[in-house]
Amino acid sequence: MYENYIFDLYGTLVDIDTNEARRGLWQKFALFYSYNGAMYKPTELKKSYLAEAKKEMDSNTKTKYPDIDVKRVFKRLFAYKGIEAKEELIEQTAKLFRLLSLNYIRLYPGALDLLENLKAKGKKVYMLSNGQRCYTVPELKYLGIHDYFDGLYSSSDIEICKPDPAFFQHLIKEHNIYISRSVFIGNDDLADVEGAKGIGMDSIYIHSNLSRDITEVDSTYEIWDGDLSKVLEFKR
Repeated sequence: MYENYIFDLYGTLVDIDTNEARRGLWQKFALFYSYNGAMYKPTELKKSYLAEAKKEMDSNTKTKYPDIDVKRVFKRLFAYKGIEAKEELIEQTAKLFRLLSLNYIRLYPGALDLLENLKAKGKKVYMLSNGQRCYTVPELKYLGIHDYFDGLYSSSDIEICKPDPAFFQHLIKEHNIYISRSVFIGNDDLADVEGAKGIGMDSIYIHSNLSRDITEVDSTYEIWDGDLSKVLEFKR
């Protein structure tokens, strides 16, 4: 077996559905800002949020696959109304926004058993996910899998997304990981499979309900029925 198992999160271990345009989100979010002294109308807040997020994304020219730290956007939205928001308020703002946009979140069948098996075998387990740390960490804790990971890496950390090799190398360098002893597990043929291939790492493609509609992929191993237990069958 491999020594290091590096997982994508959403669509691989976690099934999730969000909608930032859902009815009532911006009304409630504007109320939250207003309760904390930043008076916004729903349409004004939505427009300002989208404009600031776009500005942040457009200014990130260090990669073809940029990301942002959304907490800066939330903080700036307070500042525009004269409120100097402390870190605790920004964290709560991020959690509320994610909660208001969430339709559901749950583990895929077999995800917990897989992580338990890997740790019982003494394997190192990491997460490398395109997403916001301020959303991901609370969700991992809620789902009961946070403590199974030896390292958690979100694209918002360095504002670079998979498949850019720099995001993979960020984890590899911090943990002194040998690529030849590691495998990446994910449900995205581009971000996960092509990204891993770009640094010479083996990959396990898992086709899930959040995968693109494809019928073939150039991965070291493939799981087309979503059965996570099969990850344990693959050895280098």
